Amino acid sequence: QVQLVESGGGLVQAGGSLRLSCAANGRTFSSYGMGWFRQAPGKEREFVGTITRSGSSTAYSDSVKGRFTISRDNAKNTGYLQMNSLKPEDTALYSCAIRPVSPDYTAPGVDPGVYTSWGQGTQVTVSS
Repeated sequence: QVQLVESGGGLVQAGGSLRLSCAANGRTFSSYGMGWFRQAPGKEREFVGTITRSGSSTAYSDSVKGRFTISRDNAKNTGYLQMNSLKPEDTALYSCAIRPVSPDYTAPGVDPGVYTSWGQGTQVTVSS
């Protein structure tokens, strides 16, 4: 099973930026679609965005669209979440997840239940 490790979280002021990384072990990272989710204290897990296995297509929640960008480098077995114009309401534990998909599958994975592997998460705190 592929294991995922997130990094890059931290404390940032409102309006600032952070880039999260999601490193996968194994050589099959390029066979997986990837998603990012977040969970704030006392709230349910929330979909942030997804990227296809090739990186050719992305999808985002309305709350982050235009501010966050998902990318991946399959040669490095790593995915990224670039977060700009951060707001205090972006404060949460951010987790990446992957799911095996066929090469031409592009439907976004909004439901966390479709993902088969998860990282432990990295905390992002945005101060006002």
